[in-house]
Amino acid sequence: MNIPSNAMVADESGLRWRNEFATLPPKFFTRLQPTPLPDPYWVGRSNAAAQQLGLEAEWFLSSEALEVFTGNALLPGMDPLASVYSGHQFGVWAGQLGDGRAIMLGQSESGFEVQLKGAGLTPYSRMGDGRAVLRSSIREFLCSEAMQGLGIPTTRALCVTGSDARVRREEIETAAVVTRTATSFIRFGHFEHFWAGDKLDELRTLADFVIDRFYPECRLTDRFGGNAYAAFLEAVSERTAALMAQWQAVGFCHGVMNTDNMSILGLTIDYGPFQFLDGFNPRHICNHSDTGGRYAYNQQPSVAYWNLYCLGQSLLPLIGEKETALAALESYQAVFPREFLGRMRAKLGLPDAQDGDLPLVEGLLAVLRQEQTDWTIFWRRLSQHMAGADVQTVRDLFVDAAGFDVWLNLFIDRHASVPRAAAAALMLQSNPKFVLRNHLGQKAIEAAQRKDYSGVATLLKLLETPFEEHPGFDDYAGFPPDWASSIEISCSS
Repeated sequence: MNIPSNAMVADESGLRWRNEFATLPPKFFTRLQPTPLPDPYWVGRSNAAAQQLGLEAEWFLSSEALEVFTGNALLPGMDPLASVYSGHQFGVWAGQLGDGRAIMLGQSESGFEVQLKGAGLTPYSRMGDGRAVLRSSIREFLCSEAMQGLGIPTTRALCVTGSDARVRREEIETAAVVTRTATSFIRFGHFEHFWAGDKLDELRTLADFVIDRFYPECRLTDRFGGNAYAAFLEAVSERTAALMAQWQAVGFCHGVMNTDNMSILGLTIDYGPFQFLDGFNPRHICNHSDTGGRYAYNQQPSVAYWNLYCLGQSLLPLIGEKETALAALESYQAVFPREFLGRMRAKLGLPDAQDGDLPLVEGLLAVLRQEQTDWTIFWRRLSQHMAGADVQTVRDLFVDAAGFDVWLNLFIDRHASVPRAAAAALMLQSNPKFVLRNHLGQKAIEAAQRKDYSGVATLLKLLETPFEEHPGFDDYAGFPPDWASSIEISCSS
């Protein structure tokens, strides 16, 4: 039976599926079936993501769910496809790219698209095999849910399934599939693709599709003389600026900020060689493949703006005037510093703004940079000090404790008019105890490679609620071991 791609169809478990992306013209995607994997097994599942999606809890435990989320079976109404896009990679135009190993199954009635990553070859796989390996799938699964727990906009990960099927990377590994969800997986690169091919009709169709579904307010704006496409570019710029502020405040390094890895909705997308900072080194490079440091931690805000400029160039045929497009991009330059300073104020327990706050933040960053103090531990200990713990636990993080004290006295003076209990509560809600450090992920991966998935489950539990104390799990919030600095994460997955 042929089912219209935008119809809502219920299956035996009560789920309803459609695929709005499939209503776009054929040049946007290729319909295809996932390639099955033999003898799949569960590696990890997020009940929180399942609830958001609308899955029934009992069905999510079933063998049918295992087959569906490995790509071995489809539910009624699913309309699998892979989309085409292009992009700039490491600042160089890469031409046509596309979903090389991602296949969208459809969209649940809750409005979330569901995508399998590692489900086999697509027309856009280029030299790849369309598969993902266990280690990278576990990292993406855990970090997606960790970012959700931190309150940072992100695609989510529903589950990871594994198979003993062999996949060749630098060495032979086993295959896995991570099921991702998002309100949309459309990227900057989708727009670049049709702009580069001088396909104005398709470019306009895509822009209208995104605006009507996700940015309807742009149709009603009086900004830019009522230019909806310029208003759209401005809205994306502002969402991206806010996202960058959140990344920087929590010490998150993405690692591969290519234009095809930038979400049109301002979501964190495509978890490859990411890392949360250990010691605070603004020049830290988390991607072993990034030999030039293009995507170092301190470069992320400027790279995001560069990527937005590429998006603006792609939208220029619709916007009309270059000056209008540049004006739309200008909002990024205002929003990012404002949002970042706001995040830092919250980390410092400051509910209101004062003129001296920026120097206070910059002075602290200079102290942390000088000693490469552990980013997460410093902020959590400072929060706990405000909640009553001995300040010595913070001073112990510094070789030059006297130098830190100079800043600490300024911090104390700034808090003279702030109730300490309120400041402590704000700080404990803004500075996580747990983040997905590389060594924690590596331990969970190594255990999973031995078919022990308890480490994945434990990390998921902690990362879903990273601001809570979780008594008995302090080891997961401790300093990284010496061997952690030798972990190399690259684009290979």
